[in-house]
Amino acid sequence: MRLLIHDMRINVEKKGYGKPLVLLHGNEEDHHIFDALVKRLKEHFTCYLIDARNHGLSDRTEVFDYDVMASDLMCIMTKLNLVQPYFLGFSDGGIVGLLSAIHQPHLFDKMVICGANLTPRGIKKTVIQTMKNDYEQTKNPYIRMMLEQPQIVAKDLLKIEIPTLVVAGEHDVIHRHHTYHIQRHLPQSKLLILPHKKHDDYIVHRDDLFETLIQFFK
Repeated sequence: MRLLIHDMRINVEKKGYGKPLVLLHGNEEDHHIFDALVKRLKEHFTCYLIDARNHGLSDRTEVFDYDVMASDLMCIMTKLNLVQPYFLGFSDGGIVGLLSAIHQPHLFDKMVICGANLTPRGIKKTVIQTMKNDYEQTKNPYIRMMLEQPQIVAKDLLKIEIPTLVVAGEHDVIHRHHTYHIQRHLPQSKLLILPHKKHDDYIVHRDDLFETLIQFFK
């Protein structure tokens, strides 16, 4: 379905039955990164898969901003009349989920945040340097957004009192201490560091998290 959100058409796919579960992808991806996972999740939840603005089948705009994307997400949930669904956000999707929950602390029933950061400083320096080099050559606005945003104040996470699972790979692009920092500031949170995993190889086109999600959400 295509929803009119802030004068833009945002693509949302709906699959399955049961309690609503909203899924949001990462930078320069679309909802299809969750296909393998949703193939199993749809037997337990009604999955709402969003293509964020400037991604997938959603409209393009010159605005690349996590706060605006969070506003989009909250409006989507209002338009679909989703009351306290579960939430799964990967990378940029996790950032948008955190921002949304800061604005509306009881927006979700429970949420899972994978590979997210509060500021660009949370990303390893070698990765940041590669991104800077790429941006110098391409002027890619998706990269610029990651280099400049988000700017989340850790104490604002204390507003989020819903059960939260913070996930990262052992070899993630996000500093391990930064992931710990996020988890410590979420009052009702648990931490899961996946051994031998990188930033995305446990979730993009993978169903590795299925059992973990079933256990956490149910």
